[in-house]
Amino acid sequence: MRPVDEGGDPMAKFVQIIEYQTSKFDEMQKAADEYRAATEGRRTVGRVAVCADRDRPGTYVTIAEFPSYEEAMKNNDLPETAELAGKMQSLADGPPAFRNLDVEQIEEF
Repeated sequence: MRPVDEGGDPMAKFVQIIEYQTSKFDEMQKAADEYRAATEGRRTVGRVAVCADRDRPGTYVTIAEFPSYEEAMKNNDLPETAELAGKMQSLADGPPAFRNLDVEQIEEF
């Protein structure tokens, strides 16, 4: 185990987790693809994992990793981010649940 600030760690220091339900997953992915194209070279997200919940069909979790909270807020301020959020909300089967997490420690095995 090591604290995230030890040794210039390239891993994310801030993570946002978004859980949502949708019956229009393919349309959501298309909107995300359009977002990536529109924000190339300007977005600050380092890595995104989109996961399907095996135990709850139609439930998905997106894990977005950022170098810092401040970089996440820069990304949030992009007009395309607000546009994507609106599209995603319209395609969801209910409101999303957000978790904003500071990464305190990383273990690699």
